[in-house]
Amino acid sequence: MRAALYVRVSTEDQAKEGFSLDAQTKRLEAYCRLKGYEISDIYRDEGCSGRNTERPEYKRMMEDQDNWDVLVVLKMDRIHRNSVNFTLMMDDLRKNKKEFCSTQEKIDTGTAMGRFAMDMMQRIAQLESEQIGERVKIGMARKAESGEGYMGSGHPYGYVYERGSLVVIENEARVVRDIYSMHQRGMSLRAIADALNHSYILSKKGGRWTHQSISKIVHNPLYAGYVRWTYFDEHTQKTRCIIRTGDHAAIVNKGVFESINGPIE
Repeated sequence: MRAALYVRVSTEDQAKEGFSLDAQTKRLEAYCRLKGYEISDIYRDEGCSGRNTERPEYKRMMEDQDNWDVLVVLKMDRIHRNSVNFTLMMDDLRKNKKEFCSTQEKIDTGTAMGRFAMDMMQRIAQLESEQIGERVKIGMARKAESGEGYMGSGHPYGYVYERGSLVVIENEARVVRDIYSMHQRGMSLRAIADALNHSYILSKKGGRWTHQSISKIVHNPLYAGYVRWTYFDEHTQKTRCIIRTGDHAAIVNKGVFESINGPIE
């Protein structure tokens, strides 16, 4: 069986005895001799965190799967410190009919007991992930119900997100009001985008306006001083939409928004 050996140290690990790349490599080589594995290649990531997959040798190893049959690591935390990424890796290995072996935890998916242990670990990781997701949803729903804070991400046009609150940027706010005014006069979203582009007014990210970016402004109650959060309710199996008065300043008044979109609540 052809083995891919993966060793990793992060900066904090390098000072720990037994975790150097060379020490890990020697122990894995000895394990392969004991098992009769042929070493296909050794993949060494130095100074890389195990919490993400942005590691050059890890990526090379996963791309080289045609060249090996079993992935061997000293400890499971050498390959991943993130349970979700570990689960995704195992799914990929299973799909490509590759085995996984962690010598210190004595987990070998080439055996029935090893596969059982791995399956249980992945189920636990999945449970943890789902529980975190549920807690986040509950927290976000409560926040939306109370109207507390901004429910989106990034900095919406017309605002900047500072110290947990949305602050109006007045020169962008004037453009927002112009967009609503143009739409009230009957201009299409595409025509509004063209008008802004012809006037050399840049979007939030410094690019050109599109009808989609105009739509996000025209139909978002955020600009009338509200917060909206849409999520899938696992219990009712339906999509819920919560709209509440926010704690930020409105750019357009409620009447202007409702003349285009209908009643907010």
